[in-house]
Amino acid sequence: MPTEAGRTGPAGPAPGALLLCRAVPGAVAPVAHLLREPMQLVRAGDDWSVLVPEGGPWRDGGEPVDRVVTGWATALAVGTPWPVLALWWDADHAGFLLASGFRRPVGFDWLGSGVPVGEDEAMRTFAERVGLDPVLDVQALDELAKPDSAADARTRLRGLLAVLARVGVSLPPELAPGEPADRLRKAAALRPDSLPVAWPGGREAVGERHTVGHSRLGPWMPWTGGPRARALALAQVAAGVPLLAWGLRRRNGGWVAAGGLLLANGTLGLAYGLTYPRD
Repeated sequence: MPTEAGRTGPAGPAPGALLLCRAVPGAVAPVAHLLREPMQLVRAGDDWSVLVPEGGPWRDGGEPVDRVVTGWATALAVGTPWPVLALWWDADHAGFLLASGFRRPVGFDWLGSGVPVGEDEAMRTFAERVGLDPVLDVQALDELAKPDSAADARTRLRGLLAVLARVGVSLPPELAPGEPADRLRKAAALRPDSLPVAWPGGREAVGERHTVGHSRLGPWMPWTGGPRARALALAQVAAGVPLLAWGLRRRNGGWVAAGGLLLANGTLGLAYGLTYPRD
């Protein structure tokens, strides 16, 4: 298996990633701000959205792209009622990871040549959690887990997206897996439905709070001060502490970021509820 140095080195295609969220853009945008990573958000089907990151952590910080985006996906999924699917690729690997609430994430990897290095059972668990057909769709996923000399890692990811079309995923054609992150973000920014995602402040944050407050996600957001928001904040703190400790112990920047994000957001939610209690 390639070393970490090989995965983060300059040789080979540039790394990239996509974060597919099973929610409409209006529900995803306020939560995605918490990642503090410049992204573009576009629709990817009737009930799906896709976040296209700029890629600073792996471009400038030297972190492996898979660690970063799986940490992001885990943090987003724990803090929301919808699942997040991370697709990632670099010079030597490609893969995906599905994060859903407090469940253990499930994913699969391929070498750059398309050789599978994941476990077959992961595909079946993935199909069940996404709601795919347990027979026909699982058979299609099983084919992606078998050796195929004609299919490289990029082809494998496109095959995965073809299967996910059964549950409504419709990724814009210009956002094809395998392209560099900066090129994908520029392509996403040119779409008429694209929304920029950055850390909010001032009027922008107030406007988004008003919008989210009238959505299905509203009762879960910290500024509502309601019981759901407090429960979510406690859950984020409970998940963030061990995740942060685990990341620090293993010197894993992606998981440190995810644990820190959950802990900070949960603490913020609890503090907001105490400072601005509901009448």
